[in-house]
Amino acid sequence: MSAVADMTVKGAALAAAAAGDFSDLPIHNPAIECASRERIRAVQLEKLIAQVAWTYERVGWYRARMDELGVAPADIKTLDDVRKLPFTDKSVLRDTFPYGLFAVPLDEVVELHASSGTTGKPIVVGYNDRDMAMWADCIMRLVQMAGVVPGDRAQMAFGYGMFTGGFGLHYGLQKLGCMMIPAGSGNTERHIAMIEDYGTTVLVATPSYALHVCEVGERMGYDWAKSSLRVGLFGGEPCPPGLKAEIESRMHIVCTDNYGLTEVMGPGVSGECLASRDMQHLAEGHFLWEVVAPDTGEPVPDGEMGELVLTPLGKQAIPVLRYRTHDLTRVVVEPCACGRTTARMQKVRARSDDMLIIRGTNVFPSQVEDVLAGIDGVTPHYRIVVESVGGLDRMTVHVELKPEAFSDSFEDMENLRRSIEEKLKGVLLVGVKAKLVEPGGIERAIGKAKHVDDRREK
Repeated sequence: MSAVADMTVKGAALAAAAAGDFSDLPIHNPAIECASRERIRAVQLEKLIAQVAWTYERVGWYRARMDELGVAPADIKTLDDVRKLPFTDKSVLRDTFPYGLFAVPLDEVVELHASSGTTGKPIVVGYNDRDMAMWADCIMRLVQMAGVVPGDRAQMAFGYGMFTGGFGLHYGLQKLGCMMIPAGSGNTERHIAMIEDYGTTVLVATPSYALHVCEVGERMGYDWAKSSLRVGLFGGEPCPPGLKAEIESRMHIVCTDNYGLTEVMGPGVSGECLASRDMQHLAEGHFLWEVVAPDTGEPVPDGEMGELVLTPLGKQAIPVLRYRTHDLTRVVVEPCACGRTTARMQKVRARSDDMLIIRGTNVFPSQVEDVLAGIDGVTPHYRIVVESVGGLDRMTVHVELKPEAFSDSFEDMENLRRSIEEKLKGVLLVGVKAKLVEPGGIERAIGKAKHVDDRREK
């Protein structure tokens, strides 16, 4: 790549990544994103001390828990001292619904969001002006990792409800200088027409919905290679490497995904650069991270897998200390080829609370994804159905075939099905059934894809 490569040219970002030259890709804030580890940790410590004092003084729940533990704000002198503080989880936010954890008067809250839990009360979070600026900064960092620049036209395919995803990315992209096209969710044909009519360059969506947009466009005869679309910004659900590669090759765009949680802010906690596609740079100037053993809460050795724990730094309206995400990952701190020095977390493929126990064996949906990604002729779409039959657990994986793999030959289909079952058993270490589904036979999700249907009695 030349020193003057234009990231607004379709394919330029992927070409840079293929060449291993990331010098033309923008970095939002090099002062923190490319700082020394010592500088990053110094910034984090200064912010942590201020955050703990703010939280203790203003939130009764935290003050009571810290008093019980015999911990005062003055006891936080190093980053390791964060371990003296209490953990927070979803139950705390539900128990204090709606405003019990708020640290500012409600007339200073400029926006309210909530996550829709499957049971009980939702989790409510609020933002003041400073929180909104922090959120936008996080988004500006991650979208530029994919080559998004001021002047891009970003089409939002997330819904604009209480869900944080749509608004968070909207505000950050807009603050960067992008034109926002708030299309919202649904009506895929309309989305494709808008891409064509408005010259959309950036699509914001879940990866499963982006693939659906791609498929519908192909059926309409739309030529994605000639489309103005250049970047896909994904979130809301995991994006396995095989799914990303398929979208990139069929839509002729570069795709990155980001990670975030409503409880600590929303999207923007970490984002993927083009140098290390399985890792995501943490916004370390805004978050302190820990990786702990899920069962004990104790820190795991550097670089090892464990549960991610996050403390937002500088969040005022609803501060959260040591939030247990239940997401399993590992974190490395070595500098990245993209030029950034911020810590990188491995993309979350599993949650400690999403684990299925099948006849005494632990099974994660991500394991199924990895097996299917290595099999020719199957799409990234799948469904796991778990039932109890005669007192025994039975797991069936519904596998969607690509058109070229579908055959009228019963023998061919049966051989393929058995081969898939063998490969799944080899990884999962438990026998499962495979059911082959015709192309397009698994329902496409507009929002988060639901991969598991557990029909066992709870």
